[in-house]
Amino acid sequence: MAQLGYETIGEGPRRVMVLHGWFGDQTFLAPMKPALDGSAFTYVCPAYRGYGASRGIEGRYDMAEISGDVLELADNLGWETFNLIGHSMGGMAVQRVLADAPGRIEKMVALTPVPAAGVPLDADGEALFGGAAANMDNRRAIIDFTTGNRLTKIWVDRMAQYSAETAREDAFAAYLTAWTKTDFHQEIAGNPVPLKVIVGANDPALSAEVMQATYMQWYPNAELEVMPNAGHYPMDETPVALVTSIEAFLRSD
Repeated sequence: MAQLGYETIGEGPRRVMVLHGWFGDQTFLAPMKPALDGSAFTYVCPAYRGYGASRGIEGRYDMAEISGDVLELADNLGWETFNLIGHSMGGMAVQRVLADAPGRIEKMVALTPVPAAGVPLDADGEALFGGAAANMDNRRAIIDFTTGNRLTKIWVDRMAQYSAETAREDAFAAYLTAWTKTDFHQEIAGNPVPLKVIVGANDPALSAEVMQATYMQWYPNAELEVMPNAGHYPMDETPVALVTSIEAFLRSD
């Protein structure tokens, strides 16, 4: 099994594995870097198979594979226990890691996350998201919609272009099936891991209401924060506020 490519930020004693979303790769924390406390935390940000630093690694491109690869990377790093952060599709992936290795996870942060039950799409959603692998207009429309149709076109275009450059088209298409149609929520329901769920006030898709019906029902030690002035990409939209929230949670007893 080939090891995932990854980026490391910091060298502190608190170990954090950070899993990116459908449109991301190992660099997705870049806007947050100036605010991260590298003396207190070590952030390791892997790229999934078919993406970024792991673009050349073939795979099934599903949640179980992401989890196995992440746990192998943790083993190779010598991390017996660690924290998890997952954005969007990565929010589902961190839950798969938790289900597979519950004794190894200290705390989790789920950032504008996909629930462990998946995200069923209606016919219009299937057309929009299903066409995104091959169509840049679809990618732009998804990014614009999930940030509340309120951000500059330059940024939306850059995010769409970044996703097209970092992810192989076949992998991107396959991961859509993984995060929309996978359902393992019964495996994590009742898990006592301390969990912080963060959503953007301007994300109409993965909203606070969705989190109340899913994460907040399943995890007895979960808290929910709604980040003002953010949509689906708070690491780009409100990076300093996001770092402040995440690191306070990971530091707390």
